[in-house]
Amino acid sequence: MVGPSRPQFVFFGSSIVQLCFSHGGWGSILSDIYSRKADILLRGYYGWNSRRAVQVLDQVFPKEAPVQPSLVIVYFGGNDSMGPHSSGMGPHVPLDEYIENMRKIAIHLKSLSDTTRIIFMSCPPVDETRVGSGTSGIFSELVRTNELCQKYSDACIKLCQEMGVDVVDLFSAFQKKDGWAKACFT
Repeated sequence: MVGPSRPQFVFFGSSIVQLCFSHGGWGSILSDIYSRKADILLRGYYGWNSRRAVQVLDQVFPKEAPVQPSLVIVYFGGNDSMGPHSSGMGPHVPLDEYIENMRKIAIHLKSLSDTTRIIFMSCPPVDETRVGSGTSGIFSELVRTNELCQKYSDACIKLCQEMGVDVVDLFSAFQKKDGWAKACFT
């Protein structure tokens, strides 16, 4: 360790988390704001879903770690909410399993420390036109719709309300901006 211990903020999720440190992304903005106050750790990975997250939860957030995070921001749902692929492969996770996976993640994170703050982010909407135009032979069966995204978003919000976990409703927040599909997905 270099220097005195500082609070740790961990961003845990899929590509929305992985890309948050891109130029102007929300992770880079928070890193700038907290640059002298906290250590920010990125644990976001392309293609991950809630099922994969549960598989590695103990490795990413070991209960016996000498320092526990002060803040964990969790985002899963975009990949989970994709329609199932006919091969049975792909990132889709059925809604009931997604809810249970997110519950397991919340329970685990709450058990780390009484002082760890947890914020979940719900599934955002998608620009269906752009998603549909960018398919290839490999991904042509992958389905992303706002109808599916909203179901997973609503389920995440309901679960967080039941468990007393803070949640950011990305599905609604994005759509409050005029021309949100172009403004939010450039």
